[in-house]
Amino acid sequence: MSVRALFIGGAGSGKSAAGEELAGRLGGERVLYVATAGAGDEEMERRIAAHRRRRPAGWETLEAGGDLAPVLKRAAGMGAVLLDSLTLWVSGRMLEGAGDEEILESLDRFLRRAGSAAEPFVVVTDEVGQGVVPESAAGRRFRDLLGAANRRAAAAAGEVYLCVAGIPVRIK
Repeated sequence: MSVRALFIGGAGSGKSAAGEELAGRLGGERVLYVATAGAGDEEMERRIAAHRRRRPAGWETLEAGGDLAPVLKRAAGMGAVLLDSLTLWVSGRMLEGAGDEEILESLDRFLRRAGSAAEPFVVVTDEVGQGVVPESAAGRRFRDLLGAANRRAAAAAGEVYLCVAGIPVRIK
């Protein structure tokens, strides 16, 4: 099983906290936190700082860019790996100019390789298909691409939790 659990939900749904809790139970102090968010402005810097304060000090952090292969190398020997979030990884790849197939193929390679890892992987992502249709073509492309990425991650996951109002509900 390439992914132990996938936590999916809307903004502020509690998905990151739920993913952190499971990663902590699985890995204790030996958790690799894979951060995919870049601090592009002061508001994002505050969000990232809040996430850091919530995590145990002993957890290792790896800031992942477009290539997820370094995650697999750093994961070796860890108690668990938490990737937060697939959403920001997809949007970052889009901003780098990567095409949809390139992004999905890269994700598929990561999921396959994670499948042979001894460490359990926990992935956090946003549900973007339950809202209104985005107004712009770029917004619709992002929604559709993240939806495809979420489906692939969910298929690879042993457990999938939909987070609503801070409550993770197991749906797989």
